[in-house]
Amino acid sequence: MSQRTDQTEDELPWQWPEARWRGAVERVRAGRSLKPAAWPNGARCAVALSFDADHETNELRDGARSIGRMSQGEYGARRGVPRILDALARHAVPATFFVPAVAGLLHPNEPRACVEAGHEIALHGWIHELNGTLPEAAERELMLRAADTLERLSGTRPVGLRTPSWDYSPHTLALIREMGLLYDSSLMADDDPYELLADGEPTGVVELPVEWIRDDAVYFNMNRFQALRPYTPPEAVLAIFLREFERAHAEGGLFLLTMHPHVIGYRSRIFILEEILARVSGRADVWCATHADIARYVRDKASS
Repeated sequence: MSQRTDQTEDELPWQWPEARWRGAVERVRAGRSLKPAAWPNGARCAVALSFDADHETNELRDGARSIGRMSQGEYGARRGVPRILDALARHAVPATFFVPAVAGLLHPNEPRACVEAGHEIALHGWIHELNGTLPEAAERELMLRAADTLERLSGTRPVGLRTPSWDYSPHTLALIREMGLLYDSSLMADDDPYELLADGEPTGVVELPVEWIRDDAVYFNMNRFQALRPYTPPEAVLAIFLREFERAHAEGGLFLLTMHPHVIGYRSRIFILEEILARVSGRADVWCATHADIARYVRDKASS
């Protein structure tokens, strides 16, 4: 039986010919593992701590103007980031801050302060827009504008991307390649670094995978107009994160944690970060590094 080729856009998924559903899956796929045989200086595992400094853009990106919700985002810049920077400095651990360009413009001293403290600034959209809702030309223009803005604010050109809300369009990877970015950190096909494939072909782009399990927001987000309520006590969140770290250490892999200044930065939650920092910085067999440094290391090891 010959395969159908006269597909239409309004077909339901169960009506799709194989070429259509297979093409959707193969557009962006996990390629070879980039987990190295060894980490620098004999370390057993790598630790990548990241902070999505969304601030007011969580509200702005939907065209909303709730002063209350924007003040919650402002808390991330006003109290969250200073507490985070203080904790990182006390333990001498570098981290990566993914910054929507509009959040950087609202708080223009923050990106450079992070860089001057030894941390990385990376792309996180223009206004925390959802890439999957954008025309290709708009997505491209916003990514380029965001990169230019963060370079001007921080003094360094970003080499990595985390898409806002980890939302990936069919064009995102092609734009990453056009911009010459080193890595992406938005997808979830593995625990450890891997190379991204585009339509089955290797791209050379390093993926540092995320997961909702290792994200503070899913445990603590609150919206009084929706059925969105914090349901996990901070001690339990710490236990989940530490279990993820211990298993990554046992397997010789990567422990990557996503946090948000307006979530983790509160007085009753910052201890989660402080406990993790004490655990990872106190072990000689753990390499704490920025996302960019980890991506460079696994890329270079894979090509050597």
